[in-house]
Amino acid sequence: MKTPPIVSPEEWEAARRQLLVEEKQLTRARDALAARRRRMPWTAVEKKYEFDGPDGSAGLLGLFAGRRQLIVYRAFFEPGVFGWPEHACRGCSMVADHVGNLAHLNARDTTLVFVSRAPQPDIARVKERMGWTIPWYSLTDGFDADFGVDEWHGTNAFIHAGDDVFRTYFINSRGDEAMGSTWSYLDMTALGRQETWEDSPEGYPQTPPYEWWNWHDNYGAPEQAPEWRAITRRDSEE
Repeated sequence: MKTPPIVSPEEWEAARRQLLVEEKQLTRARDALAARRRRMPWTAVEKKYEFDGPDGSAGLLGLFAGRRQLIVYRAFFEPGVFGWPEHACRGCSMVADHVGNLAHLNARDTTLVFVSRAPQPDIARVKERMGWTIPWYSLTDGFDADFGVDEWHGTNAFIHAGDDVFRTYFINSRGDEAMGSTWSYLDMTALGRQETWEDSPEGYPQTPPYEWWNWHDNYGAPEQAPEWRAITRRDSEE
């Protein structure tokens, strides 16, 4: 293997700072893309869909679990998929392994679920084996074909107003590689991270950054003054 040159700490720091300029540009471009997602038109979900869950059947609105936004990842775990019945597809399993603690998404009024064609007993078994706690439903109709995930994995975002559900965004293929963190999921939603620094349409819910962050087992506890109240920006802008 031909390695890069070996340099002094000072030269290394200079090279890092040079690359940091491009990294900051990429971060700003990613922020701008998320802002454009928040201005995407919505499309109404007119059909009724049914899913099997651990507590029985549920419609699409039921998958929101009382929250305003819903993110649905189509995972391939079913007969005919490599790994069945012991495992879900390797790629989908890697996505599941990367999902962070869902309490943080839930704190932003957003629910994440996985859906597959496997029956619930098989889903429960593989979740226990792999240590996954993601809510995971069984497909029973044409939801996957209607939303572009019948032959390939993908992540759909929805929002609801009362009983009306709308599709707001869709990511698939290599776009799913970035999924897993609270931030990547929120950035694909119609409401975004809901923080005051974001470029969002007027009237969108927003609170100061950092102040809503919490330990994942402490959301809902009596409010305490954040240690970082003096911080008003999401990074140091170095």
